[in-house]
Amino acid sequence: MKKRENRQGVMVVNTGEGKGKSSSAFGVVFRAAGWGMKVCVIQFIKGQWKTGEQKAAAQFDNIEWHAMGDGFTWDTKNPEQDIKTTQEIWAFAQEKIASHEFDLVVLDEINYCCGYGWLDGKEIVDFLEAKRPNWMHLVFTGRNAAEEVVAYADTVTEMKPIKHAFDKGIKAAQGIEF
Repeated sequence: MKKRENRQGVMVVNTGEGKGKSSSAFGVVFRAAGWGMKVCVIQFIKGQWKTGEQKAAAQFDNIEWHAMGDGFTWDTKNPEQDIKTTQEIWAFAQEKIASHEFDLVVLDEINYCCGYGWLDGKEIVDFLEAKRPNWMHLVFTGRNAAEEVVAYADTVTEMKPIKHAFDKGIKAAQGIEF
């Protein structure tokens, strides 16, 4: 494992309409943890419901997990609260990044927040340029990634749906979707 000062951090953005953005990020989480990296996952949308990936992360002492969202906000009854929660989560994420404690920080679903206009892509990039150490890896997930974030990132993948089980009436499957 390279020492931090000898490593070039990579920023990955997983966006698009298809399934697999968070799942891909969580694969990176466990890969990094397996190499002994200190990892922080911060979820912007998902609330306090149980997921398999969170249960698996609890098995590692080098993964810190924060599910801080209000739930699926596309069904929101209180957009002001969603904006407030998003701003609080972003402030928390800034603290974690600026602490320089973590080798990898995953901001799961942050792109949705930019797409909804709750966070500004330029503000995010300005912060990263000022406070992110060059050795830190980042992964951002969610639909509608901000143009500025896409331009700043090193690797951007757009997930494209071909078909989905939900379209056939199959509900979210434990171990596959959560």
